[in-house]
This record gives sequence, structure tokens and C-alpha cells, in this order.
Amino acid sequence: MKARELDSRVVVVTGAAGGLGRELCVAFAARGARIAALDVDQPALERLQRELALPELLALRCDLSDQQQCSAALAEVVQRWGGIDVLVNNAGISHRSLFAQTDPAVIRRVMEVNFFGAVNATHAALPALLERHGTVVAISSVAGFAPLAARSGYAASKHALHGLFETIRAEYGDRGLDVLLVCPGFIATAIAAAHLGGDGSSAQGPRTVVGEALAPALVARRVVKAVEQRRQLLLVGRVAWLAWLVSRLAPRWYERTMVRRMRAEINSRP
Repeated sequence: MKARELDSRVVVVTGAAGGLGRELCVAFAARGARIAALDVDQPALERLQRELALPELLALRCDLSDQQQCSAALAEVVQRWGGIDVLVNNAGISHRSLFAQTDPAVIRRVMEVNFFGAVNATHAALPALLERHGTVVAISSVAGFAPLAARSGYAASKHALHGLFETIRAEYGDRGLDVLLVCPGFIATAIAAAHLGGDGSSAQGPRTVVGEALAPALVARRVVKAVEQRRQLLLVGRVAWLAWLVSRLAPRWYERTMVRRMRAEINSRP
């Protein structure tokens, strides 16, 4: 299969103003791509524009949970550059709370951003992606294929991404659409600041990190390389690889070990 060329191609990144999103913009731009950066945080988008100072960067405020905003933003990208070659569904939030202590509204909010945000963006971009035989990327997680204590809503949203995008691949792969699922271990980003508590307020206390936290720039470079290689699955980091293997070969042992490692976040269990 011929490698995907990124020079002068149009790449849309959601959640672009955050840690990993910013580095994804940098990494794709280093390959010569035109970048459309989508984020709900307007001041952060303006900082991104100033700091990166890329000659071909289109920054658009977009609430991904709003289908109309997604459609309008993707239409503006197509109008500006004539099409879309790569869509990176990166935007996401999380929560830290046991299921019994979590208001269902919190899980619904996580699903709205992580899952339905990707649904909205991908649905709006699909005609343009198909026209150019493009690539859609979903930034998932170890929690996309294995359980993660105190993150039931987050894990549910990432599991849902796998079902969605594997099915999209099955439906449109023969029309030239590539679909890449990215499952990194813990990343050293500010997502902890976006963690919700069980009642919807900001989660208190530090998050538990299993293994060494990955540098966002490293993850971004690996994603770009995987897009170029037209891969279907990318596991980033030792923790992700071990979790992938062990969760399949010894799922009960994996569950017990994961719970033990996450003890600091579940010690409030009633």
C-alpha cells in the first residue's frame, strides 16, 4: 500500500489548543500540511495562533457537541482549502469517580464530548474525506480496550469510539478511507485539569499515572508516522502494549492489577 503523502494536505485537528492537540498541529505542519485547528476555547486558540505562527493555520472555535457548529466549521475548512485529507478526533474530557458516586449527567457529558463530538466531526467531514481518499483518526486510550477504575464514563466513551470507527472502516475502507485508532498510555497533558468529579465539579487531588507519562510531542510524532504508513491501530508506550497483551491473555489478572495500581483513586469506595 502506497504511503500517504502529507505535504500541502489539509489536516483538521479537534481539541487543537490543548497539550496533545497543539503537538499534533506542530507535527503535521512539520510535514508540510495545512492545519485547521478546532477547539471550544477561543482564548487558547488565539494563543495557539500566536505561538505557532504557521503560515497556513485556520483556527476555528467549535463546540463539538453541537452538530450544527461542527458542520459549519468543517464546511469552512472545505471552502478555504477545497477539501479535507485527514481528520484527527482528539478532543476529550474525563472524570475521576467510582460509578456509584457518579451522577449519570457526568457520564453523559463525557460521552457528548468524547464520543458524540467525534461522531459530529466525522459525519460532517466524511464526504470530503471520501472524495480525497483520506484518513480519519480517533485518539482513544488504553481505556478503549480495557477497564479503567474510577473512569467508567471515560472508558465507555473510548470503547464506543472503537466500535464506531471499526465499523466506519468496514463500511468505507473499500472506497479508500483509512481509519486509525490511537491508544496511548498516560500522557503528560493538562487533561487532569479537565477531569470532572462525580457531581460534575472539578475532580480534586492528583490523578494516578501508571508507568511513565508520555510526552505529547512524542505521541504526536507517532500519530503522524502512523497516518503516513496507513496503519489501523497504534499503541503508544510500554504501558499500552502491556495492557493490550495482558488484558487479552489474562483479563482477570489485568483487572486485579489495574485496580491495585489505581487504589489511590478508589479508596473512597463505600
